[in-house]
Amino acid sequence: MDDDLILIAGAQAISGWTDVRVTRGIERCPSDFSLGLTEAFPGETEEVIVQAGDPFELHIGSDRVITGYIDEYVPEYDADSHSISASGRGKCQDLIDCSAVWPSGQISGTSALDVASKLAAHYGISVVCDIAGLPPIPQFNIFIGESAYDIIERISRYSQLLVYDTPDGNLLLTQAQKTQHVGGIAEGINAQHARVRYSASQRFSKYTVFTQSVETFNDAGVGANVIVTMEDVGVRRTRERYIVAEAVQGYTDLAKRRAVWEMNRRIARAAEITVTTDSWRDGAGTLWTPNTLVPVTLPKLKIVDEVWLLGEVTYIRNEEEGTIAELTIMRPEAYLPEPVALQPLFVDASALPGA
Repeated sequence: MDDDLILIAGAQAISGWTDVRVTRGIERCPSDFSLGLTEAFPGETEEVIVQAGDPFELHIGSDRVITGYIDEYVPEYDADSHSISASGRGKCQDLIDCSAVWPSGQISGTSALDVASKLAAHYGISVVCDIAGLPPIPQFNIFIGESAYDIIERISRYSQLLVYDTPDGNLLLTQAQKTQHVGGIAEGINAQHARVRYSASQRFSKYTVFTQSVETFNDAGVGANVIVTMEDVGVRRTRERYIVAEAVQGYTDLAKRRAVWEMNRRIARAAEITVTTDSWRDGAGTLWTPNTLVPVTLPKLKIVDEVWLLGEVTYIRNEEEGTIAELTIMRPEAYLPEPVALQPLFVDASALPGA
């Protein structure tokens, strides 16, 4: 399989990079890269002409992995060598770096896809959503100066969507996928190094969602303000977490979903696998791709025949490590978007009907 990395920029297709780092993930936007090339013989790098701000495409073999703009181009030399380096990010960098442009200060009565498409179109970016039946976005205010991505990320979480960029540079609204890599990760086959981080620091024995009242701490106590409680039986000592409900229509349902999300997500993130593989591709020759399920068998780490979700991949090539991929893998529930109110306030229980 051809894994030559080619940067197409400034009317050139540049290969032969000696230092490569390319990262994509479902919790990072945009994808980004850094490349370096030290000339093997005098004059080799003089023909490479790249300008900061140039549009680019980055390919691994026949697979495009990032489309965007060059952030930095750095030629340098000393008495013994001449080298160049370049770094860049996907097109969606403009959604992160630049302010949102919207005809008014309010958004309402539309879907996350519609809002994201209008915000992204101003910067020449398309948006695709592969989830049907998106909920309508209730009215909320945007603030002068906030980035387009801040708004898109917020409405995506409200709609229970992940948001990240695609290899063609555009934006994808989606959820955790069911597609599965062939072969997966297996001890003694393609896992050069593996570690699993088990953590209890972010898990709690009980999650309690409250309405917030100005009289919360009076003689009546807090019991009347409780909306829902969830218990994590896997936590063996008392560790309680309080969550205050947000004042929006349907806040009770939102509060219940938030409690379930808090518990399930924290349980799932209590175990994180980091694997270094000996190839940028799986057993079928497909590039390791974020938001794809990965069968994992690592008996020395007591993980056997489990299927987790690939959250981030970094393709690396250099003289010290050779060609490797670093994968970050967690249980699919770790990537559930947080239920969120678009215009968060607090619910004052003393003002509720019957209070």
